[in-house]
Amino acid sequence: MKVIADQDLCCGSGMCVMTADQVFDQREENGIVVVVNEAPPPEQHEAVRVAAAGCPASAIRLVE
Repeated sequence: MKVIADQDLCCGSGMCVMTADQVFDQREENGIVVVVNEAPPPEQHEAVRVAAAGCPASAIRLVE
């Protein structure tokens, strides 16, 4: 799995960080998503899928 986040679409809700904090973070100054692990291990895949599905701005894309 590869995780891609579109920072231009991100609204800074932080749902991804709350769901998969080993993969996502937010910029201090504006809350925009930062992917800290583009290729998470298999045990984190389900949390990443939940984070992507729950993103209110649809800013997270997964390449399986």
